[in-house]
Amino acid sequence: MKNINRFFKLDEQGTSFKTELIASLTTFVSLSYMLFVVPNILTASGMGKGTVFTALVLASALGSIVMGLVANYLIALAPTLGSASFFAYTVCQGMKISWETALAGVLVASLLFVLITIFKLREIVINAIPQDLKYAISAGIGIFIAFIGLQNGKLIVNSDSSLVGLGSFSNPAVWIAVFGLLVTIVLMCLGVPGSIFIGMVVTAIFGILIGQIPLPKEFISMPPSIAPSFGQAVTHLGNVNTVQMAIVVITFLLVTFFDTAGTLIGMTQQAGLANKDGKIPRIGKALMSDSIGMIISSIFGVSPLGTVVESSSGIAMGGKTGLTAVFVGFWFLIAMFFSPLLTVIPTTVTAPALIIVGVLMASNLAKINWDKFEVALPAFLIVLGMPLTYSISDGLALGMITYPITMLASKRGKEVSPIMYGLFFIFIIYLWIINI
Repeated sequence: MKNINRFFKLDEQGTSFKTELIASLTTFVSLSYMLFVVPNILTASGMGKGTVFTALVLASALGSIVMGLVANYLIALAPTLGSASFFAYTVCQGMKISWETALAGVLVASLLFVLITIFKLREIVINAIPQDLKYAISAGIGIFIAFIGLQNGKLIVNSDSSLVGLGSFSNPAVWIAVFGLLVTIVLMCLGVPGSIFIGMVVTAIFGILIGQIPLPKEFISMPPSIAPSFGQAVTHLGNVNTVQMAIVVITFLLVTFFDTAGTLIGMTQQAGLANKDGKIPRIGKALMSDSIGMIISSIFGVSPLGTVVESSSGIAMGGKTGLTAVFVGFWFLIAMFFSPLLTVIPTTVTAPALIIVGVLMASNLAKINWDKFEVALPAFLIVLGMPLTYSISDGLALGMITYPITMLASKRGKEVSPIMYGLFFIFIIYLWIINI
């Protein structure tokens, strides 16, 4: 135990083995829905659901453990819904590219990521973003997370007339989410340790008692084989030789770059890891871990891994070190054999946790310099853009493009770094590429 304490610097960070364990459970339960949602999405590419499930679990476990051991960051890695949707619907279905070749494209993009990280280009970009915009990114992700939670709990639903609207209270799923939200709110107000995790457990029990969450028919099952997908990215590298595939690689590169940058900034701000100048310690190691995770995902046979916003739930439970991420990796490995039990945790159970975490992250709004319009506008567009576009990258683009413009118009152009001017053009290119 002493060696673990020394390696992860638990005492120095003001945390404990127990706190990190609870934080990891909270993070894992919050993102466990991905174990079922991502395989369902990737079946649209022609991949087998069972194969994807096992590949996802193994890749996410290894990626999270690498993040914890190398960077000592508590942020988990898993395939994001955005990257999975782009992989299946845009690349495979829309561009008529086989999933094997698409995986090869992910591998090439991840190798380029490693090179970019080695030369510290990603680190330089993240450190160049003004502190006000970093606060906006963190708050924007919080509102985005809350929006996802409201959707998962069926409290917010699709509306043909107004895009979104209030869900129907005749839907039992809504009552499960409302019950869980009220329980978690009360626990949070009372200052009960582990309140978010306790809230999810109580919500799951409530759903079972009212007959809306079925008990699993079995508790243990052997994981499906990953033989159909393992190594396909390597054997199909020769297919990445067309202009179309070059666009695919560049798009994977841009989407994952800015998704990761936004998430890392948001999570480290929430966890209090950034120093007084807004610089993030060990950011290079965190970015390298993320790059390695992306390579792992392509070789195992699943859409790109990325830093997941659900890690914020673990941060809210007091997690501070890489021990949380390592534990999350072990939970993934255990889940591989206990997958029937995960059906007890539908998205309606995790919805309240995401909403509460969104509230906690939105507190960064108070730190933004709102009395300076040239800062307030791009910050506002980031905060509003992330949930409305359903994309961290797109929300970032709106703010990063407008920031140099407002600063120049306010005769403060000299305060904008050359990197921010460079990002202005990069994000314009990014928006053009993803909307081809």
